[in-house]
Amino acid sequence: MAASTTRSPAAIDRHAVRLITRVSIAMAAVATLSLFYLLRHASIYRFPASHQSALTISLAPFPRSSCDAASRRVVPPDHRLAKLRASPRWRRRAASLATSAFPPLRGLGILVAPSRVLCLAAGTGHAVDVFRAAGTRDAIGVDLVEFPPLVRRADPHHLPFSDGAFDLVFSDDPSATSGALFPSRLAREAERAVRRGGGIALAFDREIETVAVATLFKRSRVLDVKDVTLDGSQVRLLIMQSNGTDPY
Repeated sequence: MAASTTRSPAAIDRHAVRLITRVSIAMAAVATLSLFYLLRHASIYRFPASHQSALTISLAPFPRSSCDAASRRVVPPDHRLAKLRASPRWRRRAASLATSAFPPLRGLGILVAPSRVLCLAAGTGHAVDVFRAAGTRDAIGVDLVEFPPLVRRADPHHLPFSDGAFDLVFSDDPSATSGALFPSRLAREAERAVRRGGGIALAFDREIETVAVATLFKRSRVLDVKDVTLDGSQVRLLIMQSNGTDPY
C-alpha cells in the first residue's frame, strides 16, 4: 500500500513545474490587471499642493521662433522714444536735418509752419520728430515696420492717404528710392499724396545720376538739387514741386 502511494522523482518534478507555471500565469494576470487599473484611474492621483506650481504646464501657443520664446520686457512707446531722443545719434541726425535739409526747403517756400508733411522710409521717426519740433502743423511717418508713436506701417507703393493730403512728401533715407521694389510706383504715389503746388524732397546717393531719379516723377518739376550732410554722410537732396497734371 505504501509502495503504491510513493511518487517517483520524475513525477514530483513534473508536478512542481506545473505548479510554478500556474503561479507565474496568475502573477502575470494580477500584474496586467493592476496596470490596467492604474492607467484607467490615473486621473484620481494628484501631486501635493506645494509641487503644483513647479509642474504647471503653459497653455501659450508653441513658439514659432526663438524671439517668441524669449522673455522680453515690453517698453511703452513713449519711454522708448524718450530714450532714443537722448541718444547721441538721434541728436546728431536731428541737428543735420535742421541745419542741412530744412533751410533750402524754407528758402523755396516748400516748408512753412502750416505744412502737412509725410515722411517716407521714416525708420524710427527722427525726421517726423524734427518736423514737429520745427512747428509744422502735422507730420506723419510711414515705413514697412511701424514704430509707435511716430511711424505707422504702410506700403509706400500704396499709401493709405487721399489725393493731395500733404503739402510736402519728404525722405532723408537714400534707400527710399534706390531700394524701392517699384521706384516708379513709389514716385506715382508720392505725387498723388501731395497737393498741387506742394513739394517733394528726397535724399539719394551721390553716385546716382540726378536725372535718373527726377524722371521717375512725371507730374513734378525740379526746383533744386542740394548736396547735404545727413547723419555724417554726404547725399543729394532733390527738391521738386508738383504741377498737378496727370500724365499717367
